Amino acid sequence: RYLSEATTIANYVNGFWDTSTCGGGVWWDREKTYKNAVTIGLYVRLAAGLHNRIAGDTTWLNRATTGWNWFTGSGLINSSGLVNDGLTGGCANNGGTVYTYNQGLAIGAGVEVYRATGNSAVLATTQRLAGAAMTSTTLTRNGILTESCDGTSSTCDDNGKEFKGIFMRYLMDLADVTGQASYRTYARTQADSIWNADRDSLNRLGERWNGASSTAYPNMRDWRTQASALGGLLSAT
Repeated sequence: RYLSEATTIANYVNGFWDTSTCGGGVWWDREKTYKNAVTIGLYVRLAAGLHNRIAGDTTWLNRATTGWNWFTGSGLINSSGLVNDGLTGGCANNGGTVYTYNQGLAIGAGVEVYRATGNSAVLATTQRLAGAAMTSTTLTRNGILTESCDGTSSTCDDNGKEFKGIFMRYLMDLADVTGQASYRTYARTQADSIWNADRDSLNRLGERWNGASSTAYPNMRDWRTQASALGGLLSAT
């Protein structure tokens, strides 16, 4: 049942694959106004996942590899190995926000394509994406995974509150595939900070994994921040 439903969703999204603009990619919306990182990341992960679960499949394998090749060649990944939000109308990197979510989805897509193909070049690109996230101050500040909206003079919207947990899920997927110790070490650092700095007296876990807060912008705590931080904790297990 679930495989059938996933296939239905994937076929729907595949209907928005369009080579007439930017040579490929999936449209963000039905109005076909924007091609961006989140849409292609989700599509490639789903397509490769279907191939890995459907005996004898070639259709989804072709779609997954075509999507991955388009994504890595589209310009969405900048020179620092970070994934910007989308493309301009002229099909260039728009310099948009680098979200942990988009970076994580790119890693997750690469891992699933590697499982499907065994292509070492795909794995190398995926590891480059992971390494960039872990070392760039854009996403990791003082060792802690940080969303662009995590500052003490701002707060994340309800979507952004969940992004970091998604990143950690896919980073650990990469850790499982590679056995690279640095990913587990990074996860342990996140979990330690969440538990020691981000947890209040009621064991609620906040938006900012370093626990930072301000009077105007306190460290938000709700089910979204809780789910995301639990993802961070689970990544270290």
